[in-house]
Amino acid sequence: MTAESAQHTGTPKNTDVVIIGAGPVGLFQIFELGLLGIQVDIVDSLSQPGGQCTELYPDKPIYDIPALPICGAQELIDRLMEQTKPFGAAFHLGQEVTELQKLDNGSFQVGTSTGTRFIARTVVIAGGVGSFQPRRLSVPGVESFEGKNVHYRVKSAADFHGKDLLILGGGDSALDWTVALCEKARTLSLVHRRAEFRGAPATAARMKELVEAGKMRFFQGTVQALQVQGERLTGVTIQTADGQNPTLPAEHVLAFFGLHPKLGPIAEWGLELEKKALKVDTEKFQTSVPGIFAIGDINTYPGKKKLILSGFHEAALTAFAIQHHLNPEKRQFLQYTTTSPIMQKRLGVIVA
Repeated sequence: MTAESAQHTGTPKNTDVVIIGAGPVGLFQIFELGLLGIQVDIVDSLSQPGGQCTELYPDKPIYDIPALPICGAQELIDRLMEQTKPFGAAFHLGQEVTELQKLDNGSFQVGTSTGTRFIARTVVIAGGVGSFQPRRLSVPGVESFEGKNVHYRVKSAADFHGKDLLILGGGDSALDWTVALCEKARTLSLVHRRAEFRGAPATAARMKELVEAGKMRFFQGTVQALQVQGERLTGVTIQTADGQNPTLPAEHVLAFFGLHPKLGPIAEWGLELEKKALKVDTEKFQTSVPGIFAIGDINTYPGKKKLILSGFHEAALTAFAIQHHLNPEKRQFLQYTTTSPIMQKRLGVIVA
């Protein structure tokens, strides 16, 4: 990985491809383009690569990556970063793409919030759900504890071992962390406003088994107030579905109410949208503007499945489409990394 200055230099940088979004699919796009000898710059609004995998659930296990029976989300990002190393992609982090304009010669002028500018021959939008902010816990005084005792993501599960823990929500994140932390925390309670859960049925069933075994408690209800002694969070008062107001011990609160997904500037770039996603074809994963492609959760097409695995497939086909877009007169040959000397040289593999 090479880090580029985020400062405005006065002269735009010329590049083959600007990738917008450094989540897992954007990182794999670097690899697929690198195999074809295509120069890449990648931009992300976050301060480090990884997207939601790094920001929201770095310790969460992923089970559907080929040849990796189990892989932590951050581990996946680390592996993808290692895979991109041979290609020297330039990373421009902590800045949002705010300008995307097609030029008369078919290239694109791309500008970021910090003044970095590119002239790119093609653009790949791999922005996940767009920019996102967690839905916050709405009770008086919560601001003083956010980031210290009230959390909207888990950076390190070990921080909550041996603690009185309250988890809020009924989706996958809430259920996954409930199951993962139940026997690590001193006490654990899960609070959800409904008896039904949006998360995986198997995880919800496991949570109920833990409740029946007396290892944790579940309450159907909503948070009413934080209980504080001095500057220390000690508990949370809730209102249950039957009108009771118990106070639950809580040194830390994990609130998983979902995200506010926002396309941000992407919505203003004149690309065809369908339900806040970019419409693409399934041959090239090209948007309604030739030369602009979209992969991962940001796109939509018939049969679309929002899986990292699907995004990897889209990145592979997009790379070949970009190769053809950059050199339309040149015949394409499918080469294999196991046998192609050109690809092995690009990968830095020493061939005996």
